[in-house]
Amino acid sequence: MYSGEATPTTMDEEFLMETALEQLYPKQAWCLPKLKEIHFSEILKLRLEYKNIQKIDNLWDFKSLEKLDLNNNCIEKIQGLDHLINLTWINLSFNRIEKIEGLAALQKLEVLDLSNNRISVIENVDTLENITHFFIANNLIEELDNVLQLKKFKKLFTLNLYGNPVTKEDDYKVFIAAHMPNLTYLNYRVLDSAVRNEASIKYQHVLEKMQQQELQRQKHEEAQRRQEAELKLHKDAFVESLNGSYLFNSLFQDDPEAETFRLIPEFLDLALTFENQMVELCVQLFEMGLTELQRRQTEVNSFCSDLDMVAADYQQKATQMLERFDEQHKESKAELQQISDLDELDVKINQCNDEINQLCKSLMTLEFQLVSQIEDSILKFDQNISDMVGNFSETVASIFVQFRDMEDSYHQKVKQIAVATLEKVAEGNLDEDLPDHVAVLFTEKDAVMDAVATSHDNHLLKISERETRLVGGLSGWKVTLIKGIQDKELKQNRTRISDIQRYTEHLKEQLEELLLQSQ
Repeated sequence: MYSGEATPTTMDEEFLMETALEQLYPKQAWCLPKLKEIHFSEILKLRLEYKNIQKIDNLWDFKSLEKLDLNNNCIEKIQGLDHLINLTWINLSFNRIEKIEGLAALQKLEVLDLSNNRISVIENVDTLENITHFFIANNLIEELDNVLQLKKFKKLFTLNLYGNPVTKEDDYKVFIAAHMPNLTYLNYRVLDSAVRNEASIKYQHVLEKMQQQELQRQKHEEAQRRQEAELKLHKDAFVESLNGSYLFNSLFQDDPEAETFRLIPEFLDLALTFENQMVELCVQLFEMGLTELQRRQTEVNSFCSDLDMVAADYQQKATQMLERFDEQHKESKAELQQISDLDELDVKINQCNDEINQLCKSLMTLEFQLVSQIEDSILKFDQNISDMVGNFSETVASIFVQFRDMEDSYHQKVKQIAVATLEKVAEGNLDEDLPDHVAVLFTEKDAVMDAVATSHDNHLLKISERETRLVGGLSGWKVTLIKGIQDKELKQNRTRISDIQRYTEHLKEQLEELLLQSQ
């Protein structure tokens, strides 16, 4: 381990700049100005070994960094790495680290070297799912069960535990081979068939259990993928959580008075009827949303297919035009090489330039025709999508009117029940036994009626918010879709025009070179 007798190095911007310059320009670094234009965000590799560093710091600008060497320093704590999200390789060997930490953000990490430190527990590595090489030789790992923290990493290819107390246990290789069937190298040696066969016999029950667990894991992941795909489909249709009681339940969230009212039998029956009506209408809206999504997707796919056909037709015409020109231009260039008279050569070159200009004009005309055709297609597509979105939005509005009517009806009946209950409490004529806190509430008329009115206002607000989210999301999707198509086509148009101009300029430059060679 690095002795650290020298003055500790501070990882400040000046130190990092000098180190980066030395690595980027190893032969010229001594003569480069301190303020040379260098961007930490563009550096992919950084070597900071043997620098007597005690604290990892000031690396937040190295956002593209993929490989980092910090070995042979005096580092005691893993920290300051949270912004290095593109890191795939890090060497922290030969330091004074006692705990694995500070690596949670490094989810792309593939190679982790913590050898020759003072680590006694493998921990805090759950997010490192892409680890393929894990080196932790010459540390203080004692428990085999602790090593099993690594069996969750299906990509782990190489593990080095050499020099840890755990390697003194009998048959530890067999134990690891049984629990990590995907591991190929242990302590730089291949886990051969003999070790694996012994593991399969000695730990048969473990392997069977692991296979069952793996099967369960796969089933769980598949169910989760289906659930996520289903949720994405619902969100794409803007009708997520409308295929059940979610909207109804959301009306009564953060409404303790409503929960109190439900303890009165009349309220409970009324709420149940309201829920059934609302859920039935929600499901209709949900199914309609999925149908409309399918219609929109079909329209989008049809438009994209038409656009591909237009582009292919353009490409074919442009290619034919260029092939005819190339054939003619080769003949013209061959004739130019046979002309020795400069005046005649100048005339012929002018003719060739005219032909190039005509090619450019023809290609530009073809480009203009393409752009016009695409603009017409986008305009038609925009109108079709707008009609779909508009019609569905109108349907949504009519359904939410029904939701509000249901809420109004529910509110009026709630008021009637509340008034009747208030009168019964005041007269002492309650037929049923009410909990004490409910009876107390109904001794205060103003409080009860205020609660009923507030609940009604909140219900209407949440209904309106869900309508706005649905209609607004649908409208926003349409705007984003059309703008994305227009921006893409504009970019491609500019690229094609630039290509035409560069090609014709290249042809003219060739003619100028030919003229200069003949003079």
